[in-house]
Amino acid sequence: MDHFDVVVVGGGINGTGLARDLAGRGWRVLLAERDDLAQHTSSSSTKLIHGGLRYLETYDFGLVAKALQEREVLLRSAPHIIRPLRFVLPHAPHLRPAWMIRIGLFLYDHLARRELLPGSHGIKLAGSVYGAPLQPQFTQGFVYSDAWVDDARCVVLNAMDARDRGAEVLTRCAVTEARPGAEGWQVTLANGRSVRSRALANAAGPWAESFLRGQQLPARGLRLVKGSHIVVRQRFAHDHAYIFQNADGRIIFAIPYEGRFTLIGTTDVDLPEDSAPPDRAEIGADEVAYLCEQASRYLASAVRPADVVWSYAGVRPLLDEGGSASAVTRDYLLEAGVSGGAPLLNVWGGKLTTYRKLAEDGASQVGQLLGEARRPWTRDARLPGGDLGPLGVDIGGFIAALQARHADRPPALVERLARAYGGLAKPLLAAPQGSEVAPGLFEAELRHLVEQEWATCAEDVLWRRSKLGLHYTPGQREAVGAWLRSRA
Repeated sequence: MDHFDVVVVGGGINGTGLARDLAGRGWRVLLAERDDLAQHTSSSSTKLIHGGLRYLETYDFGLVAKALQEREVLLRSAPHIIRPLRFVLPHAPHLRPAWMIRIGLFLYDHLARRELLPGSHGIKLAGSVYGAPLQPQFTQGFVYSDAWVDDARCVVLNAMDARDRGAEVLTRCAVTEARPGAEGWQVTLANGRSVRSRALANAAGPWAESFLRGQQLPARGLRLVKGSHIVVRQRFAHDHAYIFQNADGRIIFAIPYEGRFTLIGTTDVDLPEDSAPPDRAEIGADEVAYLCEQASRYLASAVRPADVVWSYAGVRPLLDEGGSASAVTRDYLLEAGVSGGAPLLNVWGGKLTTYRKLAEDGASQVGQLLGEARRPWTRDARLPGGDLGPLGVDIGGFIAALQARHADRPPALVERLARAYGGLAKPLLAAPQGSEVAPGLFEAELRHLVEQEWATCAEDVLWRRSKLGLHYTPGQREAVGAWLRSRA
């Protein structure tokens, strides 16, 4: 029977981040995910690394400051999949006065040290490129900074780094039983394998509560909130995103997406206890109508349900504090203790932006449970592909240099690979490419995704490791699936 120091349950952003941090501190780690990495909540976000401007209105200054600090850390750690993004906030005087927004943006600029991103300022929308896509009544606004992230790839990169540092990562392999005892945990996996572990870390996201109850262990209540997004054809050609204030007090984003599209979201809908399980969450017609209506209040070209080319929904596990779903804190809670005589860490809540800090705090708490304090290390570390050499975080310069080196390849293809793989794109481009399975997708890349990134089916490749599914026809998507099935 194999022995580990920590078994981590859950292959979302918190589980992979925790496994990476633990492995980097020298502990023997096993991560078990019942489906694909990032298959659920962690690939269904708004794709933002942000402080949460709207959380200032609920006086959640601690969360905003922590998230803003992490924003700078993450921009440095993975400049290929995380990049600066400027936001335009059109001013709607009947919703929030200009002075209130200015104060909020001043706080947003100064709650944490900011080195990589420019600060906020007012903007005259009338006659500007940023006002052109909007209805004419929006003449003034504000511009501020946050960052965009490829959320699913961020999860995969954390898993890759965990593996490279000695962790064993198992996908499509659930933990079916975890029995505590005086000498730790006996863990049984869906593949029939049994292992022993000194500690257990429950990072199962929306399933964190049900996992514990399934093992007859005490659990706190989680509030499961569905967030849905729609994707429509490109509504503006510039590179800024928009944040729209809604009359119900919420906000939605309209974000440039995949070159030819606009991403609009999100909603906040409580899941009733008798609803479908989180892995079957789907956007409702009422949510589509809501997002279209709110976006159409600002955009000159109305957004209609018939315009939606793709949509997705994910379930956020939030701490149950009562109140409206949009007002519930996105901060995390770590509970470390002993259950049945064995060390247990439970991860409750959290948001993508603060995952690294959550993992750092969680790994330190596991170390305390094991009686082996070990130093944190991830703050100044790069994720795989994040080392761009002398260019630092200049992904534009890296792309230009890579395109010059591979002038025989289509520039758009080289850019896509650079943004997906960063420094790892160099050996990928240098390797024999093989056949072109679908437009711009060659066998060399597919082999990499299978052998290095745990991809097993077309959905893994087309909707999580990339978003090529948006650009392909059904026949092209099937060609990718057929190639993968031929290797199974």
